[in-house]
Formats: sequence, C-alpha cells, structure tokens
Amino acid sequence: MCAKQKKEFCERHLRLSHLLGEKLFLTTRLTAEEDEYLRDASLIDLAVVYFRQRGYKIQKDTFFEGFSGLPRSFDLLIRKGKEQHLVWIRNWKRTVGVNMVISMDRACDDVDIPNPIMISDKFSGHAKAYANRRGVTLLTKRQIARGVR
Repeated sequence: MCAKQKKEFCERHLRLSHLLGEKLFLTTRLTAEEDEYLRDASLIDLAVVYFRQRGYKIQKDTFFEGFSGLPRSFDLLIRKGKEQHLVWIRNWKRTVGVNMVISMDRACDDVDIPNPIMISDKFSGHAKAYANRRGVTLLTKRQIARGVR
C-alpha cells in the first residue's frame, strides 16, 4: 500500500468510526490491506482512532503551564463530557520503565488533571505496579489495535 493509499484509508477509517460509532464500526469488514495497515500504523494514529471510537474529542500536542511554572507537553488531551485525560504516547522499541510513568504522573498532577494514560509497546513490571497504585492507565499497542477492529 503506497503512502497516498494509507492516508486515504486512515481518513476513511476515521470517518467511519466517527460516523457509525463503535458498535457498528466493529462489524465493518476491513480488506486485507486495511487490516495490515492497522497493524503497521503509527501508534498515535491508532490511539486517535481508538479514543474517537469511544466517543472522546481529541486535541493533539497540548501544552500547559503547571503550578510549578514549568511548561508541560502531552501528545493528546481527550475529553468526553466532563471527563478528561492527558495522554503520553511512547513509540519505543524498548520497555517503558517506572521513571517515565512517574514523570507523566507528576506532570499531570502539576497541571491538575488526574488519571493520565500512557501508551507504548510494553511496560516494565515496576511501571505496571506504580500505575496500579496511582490510577495511571497503561495501554499497549496490541490492546489499542484490538480495540480498533
């Protein structure tokens, strides 16, 4: 699939998920090429589709000034009604460790938006334990890809 076809598919995919909603979209059959593209799609594109299917409004590349006076940047700000979450996406080949999860948790506390979400390929055991204690949601690329289909 060439770059133009991938872009057209991604736009079609976003339109379908937005117009039809999650339940109807999940019954839509994808071609083999579209299914392969979803597996190879960038993590941020998959995350956008994933959250849109769940009814969230998405704002990319958001910046806040925290109570500490430091500028804080996040990949996504997702909103659904009064609920909002900040999202960091780390598309790394290596495992995301506890230090990254702690950094994200502190950044979210600094801007006073609780319950952040971090998306990556895999997380260390210590990162998962910290996230469970602090209410941080960790999502893997595999979970996102399964939720998109």
